[in-house]
Amino acid sequence: MKIKIEERGTEIPVENGQTILDALKSVNIDIENPCRGLGTCGKCRVRIKEGNVSAISSKEKNLIGSFAEKEGIRLACSTFPQSDITVSLEKTEAEGKVMSSGYMPDFTHDEGREGLGVAVDIGTTTVAAELCDLSTGEVLSSSSMVNPQKKFGLDVLSRITHEVEEGEKGIRELQDEITVCLKDLTEKNLLSSGRNPQEIMEYVISANTTMMHMLLGKDASPMGRFPYDPSFEGAVTVPAESLGLPGGKEASVYCIPHVSAFIGADIVSGARVSEISQREGNVLFIDIGTNGEIVLKSGDRLSCCSCAAGPALEGMNISSGVRASRGAVEDLRITEDGVEIKTIDDDTPTGLCGSGILAAIRELLNSGIVLNNGAFIKKESLSESDPRYKMIGLDGKKREFIVSENPRITVTQGDVRQVQLAKGAILSGFIALLNKFSISMEDLGEVLIAGQFGAHLPPDSLTGTGILPPETKDKITYLGNTSMTGARMALLSHSARKEMEELKEKMEYVELAVTENYEDIFRQAMIYPDKGKR
Repeated sequence: MKIKIEERGTEIPVENGQTILDALKSVNIDIENPCRGLGTCGKCRVRIKEGNVSAISSKEKNLIGSFAEKEGIRLACSTFPQSDITVSLEKTEAEGKVMSSGYMPDFTHDEGREGLGVAVDIGTTTVAAELCDLSTGEVLSSSSMVNPQKKFGLDVLSRITHEVEEGEKGIRELQDEITVCLKDLTEKNLLSSGRNPQEIMEYVISANTTMMHMLLGKDASPMGRFPYDPSFEGAVTVPAESLGLPGGKEASVYCIPHVSAFIGADIVSGARVSEISQREGNVLFIDIGTNGEIVLKSGDRLSCCSCAAGPALEGMNISSGVRASRGAVEDLRITEDGVEIKTIDDDTPTGLCGSGILAAIRELLNSGIVLNNGAFIKKESLSESDPRYKMIGLDGKKREFIVSENPRITVTQGDVRQVQLAKGAILSGFIALLNKFSISMEDLGEVLIAGQFGAHLPPDSLTGTGILPPETKDKITYLGNTSMTGARMALLSHSARKEMEELKEKMEYVELAVTENYEDIFRQAMIYPDKGKR
C-alpha cells in the first residue's frame, strides 16, 4: 500500500499494521507529535482525501472533535490505511521565533583573547546559538531552531522515558540530535559571517539539567525517579571534537553548572544576569517555560524551586495550539462586536501560541464566559442577544470558545484545564517560597520575569489569569532570555563564569512536595481570579 502526500506530490510505502504516523516517520517527514504517538495530544492531524482507513475510535473522536471528523480529519498516530490513500498534512513543523537574549548587566570582558566563541542556550523547546568575536565581544551572527529532540517528546520526562526504554541506544539518539543541531547552527552562523570554523576556540553552554545531560551523553534516567539525582555535579569542560562540533584543534566546550535536577545552568545564568544577589530587598526571579523555575532572594539567602508547568503555556497540549511562528494568535480581545485577534506578522491565523492561549483565558475570565473554577458558563443561560452567545460553540455536549470560524480555532474545556494546572503550579511555587521564609506580598520588592515565553506576556495576562498575584502587577520587570545572555557572559568573561560557579553553591533548592501545607497551597492556586461577571 502507498500513501500519497497531496502537498508534495510524493508517495511513500506503508506496511500492514503500520499507522500513517509511523509511515511518515520512516521517511523522516515530521509532523506535530508531542505525545510520541501515544494518542493523547491530538496534534498529528491529517486530512484523508481518498482511500479507506480504519474506523475512528471514541478516544480519537474526543481529541479531534466532531467538526474535524466531518471534514475527514484524523490522527496520524491512530489511523491505519486499509488501501492506497491520499492525505493532506494539516500541520507540519513551523519554525518558532526565538529571542536570542535581553538585558545585559555590566561585566568584565577578558582582554587579550583572539578567535571566535559560540554561546549556546539549549532549551527543551528551542535552541539558540551566537557566534562571538572573543577579542571585541561582538555578536557576529545568531541563529535558532526548534529542538530536534522533540521527536522523542516535547517535555523532559518524555525524553527521559525514551532513554529508559531504549537504554544506551536512547542516550546516543538524544545526544546525536542535539549535537547535530549545534553543528548546523554553528555552520549557519559561520557562513553568514564569512568566518572559518578553525577560528572557534570555545563553546559555552547554558541549559536545563536534563538537556545538559543529553548533550554530554550522560544517563539522565536518575532524574526521572526519586531521589532525582543528576549523574554529575559542577561545571564540565570537554573537547569540542568529542561532540562533533566545528572548531580548532584545542577548541573546548564549557558547561555552566546546575544546582539540582530541576534547577539547571539556565537558572544559574539567570541569577547572575539578573544580579539578584546585589538587588535591594526581597526579590523573586521567575523563568517561565515548560517548567517554572523560581529564585527568591531574601537577605543573603538564595532559595529556589521548580514547578512542572508543562507545555500548555508554550501552546502545546492545547487543541488549537501552535508554536510562536508566523500566523500564530498572540493576543486577542473579546468585545461586544466579536473577537479581535492579533497574529504574529499579521498573517492568516493558524492557531494559538502560548501568549495567545493566555490572552484567551484572560478574556474568557474577564467576560464571564469562564468561571473562576475553570468551567464554561452554560450557553442556554445567556440570551441570544448577548454578544457572548455566538462565541460559545457546542461540539456535541462540550462547550468551547470560538476564536475564529475560518480557519476554525477554538478554546476547549480541556484547554482551560491545561492552563489551570500550569497556573496552579507556578503560583503555588511563588506562594510556597514566600511562606517558607515568612515574606508577605507587601514585603516583596521586585518580580523579575525571564525566559523566551515570559518576555511576550504583558502584566495583565500574567495577573489576569492568576499566574502571578495581582499585587505584583506594578513590580514586574522583564529581562528576556537570561539563559542566552548568561552563556554569552560566561564565554566572554572568566570572572563572570567564576561568579556563576559561586552562585550555584549559594542557591538552596526547596522541594515543594515536602513543603508544609503545599497541597492546600496548590489547591488554592488552581482557582482562577473571580471577575464577578455573569
